[in-house]
Amino acid sequence: MIRDARVLQDEFLPREVGHRDQEMNALTRALDPVTRNEPAETAFLFGPSGTGKTCLARFALARLREVVLDLNYQYVNCWQDYTRFRALYRILEAIGSTADIHRQSTPTDALLERLEAYDGPEFVVILDEVDQLQDHDLLYDLYRTVGVSMVLIANSEEELFARLDSRLVSRLHASTRIRFEKYELDELVSILHDRVRWGLDVEVPRDRLVTIADAAAGDARVAIGILRSAARQAERVEKDGIGMETIRTAIPAGRTEVRQRNVEQLTPHQRALYEIVHDRETVTPGELYEAYRERVEEPRSNRTVRNHLSKLAHYNLIEKRGEGRGRTYHRPE
Repeated sequence: MIRDARVLQDEFLPREVGHRDQEMNALTRALDPVTRNEPAETAFLFGPSGTGKTCLARFALARLREVVLDLNYQYVNCWQDYTRFRALYRILEAIGSTADIHRQSTPTDALLERLEAYDGPEFVVILDEVDQLQDHDLLYDLYRTVGVSMVLIANSEEELFARLDSRLVSRLHASTRIRFEKYELDELVSILHDRVRWGLDVEVPRDRLVTIADAAAGDARVAIGILRSAARQAERVEKDGIGMETIRTAIPAGRTEVRQRNVEQLTPHQRALYEIVHDRETVTPGELYEAYRERVEEPRSNRTVRNHLSKLAHYNLIEKRGEGRGRTYHRPE
């Protein structure tokens, strides 16, 4: 039944990115100077999880490589490479400059000096989940490095800019901002239809794709996760298609799989906060911060903890209710 399992994975890059023409055109315009061996405009991609930000950025760079022979680029997931050192190391891997770097003994400044010495063709860096960076000085480092252009991806423009110092905000003020909204139901159905066509040996009737799309609530990552779970179940128990009952069973399983993947990406401090909320089901900010301080070594500031909690809420790992002193955090139902 599953002809090409890659098509059902989050990281799969489709032949075309549907329902994002305006966003694609805006990013293409920002990157266009690279075709003339000039720096691109810094581009910010903002929007909820599962709205196609990462897919579009990677797709745009793949297209750019078709017309720019010597283009260098690197994708960095800042949820995994969240320190300045680790992000710089990942960036330098794209230009072959890490063989003699030792993670325990090489100072961060040595990596930065190596990047600043880069004199090759235009270099585009995608920083995904850029709000995960512990040290936003990396953005300043990249901004002032000749030959390096940035595509930055985050959930919320307001939350990201609130964390940056004034020197960075003023330099990034004129950047291209591209906003992504949640997919409409018909758009998700179309995306699922393509994944079925490319990856499965069976057809899935529209009403069943509508059921998946409706359950995903505008999040393509969740929709594809449910389809993946349904196809996996159907391979074991069905021979000629994916039945509606299998899809209904796959909905909670698909959501759980996506949630677990997100949990696995959490930093140690975020993981501690997530576990406290899930253990207690409902907790006030004061209670949560006290429990967090007892659980971790070198606890972060209250402000950093609030940022972490906002990130968990963006990915539906916790629920945030109320404002100010009345705010509480909850385990999702």
